[in-house]
Amino acid sequence: MDALDLLLNRRSIARLSAPAPEGKVLENIIRAGLRAPDHAGLTPWRFVISQGEGLQKLANILVDAAKADNRDDAVIEKASHAPFRAPMVITVIAKVTEHDKVPAFEQYLSAGCAAHAMQMAAVAQGYQGFWRSGKWMLHEKVRDAFKLKGEDKIVGFLYLGTPGCTPMKVPERELSKFVEFL
Repeated sequence: MDALDLLLNRRSIARLSAPAPEGKVLENIIRAGLRAPDHAGLTPWRFVISQGEGLQKLANILVDAAKADNRDDAVIEKASHAPFRAPMVITVIAKVTEHDKVPAFEQYLSAGCAAHAMQMAAVAQGYQGFWRSGKWMLHEKVRDAFKLKGEDKIVGFLYLGTPGCTPMKVPERELSKFVEFL
């Protein structure tokens, strides 16, 4: 698959199974994330990989957050299963550095670009993934578990694995609805 085809046909696949990327493939995924735009060379990213027992540790973090909010049993149960939708979850964190010319917002965008690059690198190597956000990534218990400081933020959870289905066709969109010229 060439790069343009990869980008023009990007889809998230929510049905993922083992195996997860490993070895050189996983290294390529991380290296792709490290090539995200990085104004002033701040490297505003951290990647925390959960697989095997790490998925249970991530589940425990989410359950603790749900319990701290006195959520009902259904929400706690859903949180306990969330990480197990794939054999690997990479928590993508924007590690913000105070800088005169690079605001936190730009560093969050950079971390988001890293997540996207990592997903595309996985697909280019025969794996698939989906990027999830949601209330848990902003929760104080989750922030504490991932040792976030100051303006650091989780920008998403990147679920990776082997596709369990064929991707749906990418919907055609009329460009004129999204593009303007000055």
